[in-house]
Amino acid sequence: MRIIAGTHKRRLITPPKNLPVRPTTDIAKESLFNILVNRVNFENITALDLFSGTGSIAFELVSRGCNSVTAVDKNRKCTEWIRRAAKSFAMDNLNVITSDCFRFIEHHLQAYDLVFADAPYDLDRLADLSQWIFTHHLIKPNGWLVIEHPRDIDFSKQEHFFDHRHYGKVNFSFFH
Repeated sequence: MRIIAGTHKRRLITPPKNLPVRPTTDIAKESLFNILVNRVNFENITALDLFSGTGSIAFELVSRGCNSVTAVDKNRKCTEWIRRAAKSFAMDNLNVITSDCFRFIEHHLQAYDLVFADAPYDLDRLADLSQWIFTHHLIKPNGWLVIEHPRDIDFSKQEHFFDHRHYGKVNFSFFH
């Protein structure tokens, strides 16, 4: 894995092999950011990376100029890895939180310009994730939510749905 663009462009991300994650592929991540760059001005926005895993998306967001990025994952090994990597990358504006993402959403009071969520594909509540995020006001007015999900979940009938893209086995649904 690598950081695709920005101040840390081409920097390799080499997480431990024992993390319980399914990282977004570089090809899918590059396609995602090619879409987002036309919709989001990364400079001076706040972003949230839910189910952060390896932190790949969070690192990309910081590299592209986000003012503040919060990465949330319930697995302590993942969050410890992200903290260490962020420190070695000198990413002082990356805040890492160890928490169940649904509990974080329910109790968190801040809203974000961009939220990315890459929940485990077998998560029982995955189909309700966008509603949960909007109900708890995690998206600022005119903000964006991107959910990475398996192809068998269809968000197109949900409120705020904007677009769907797929790259191999990776699917992204966009909400605005």
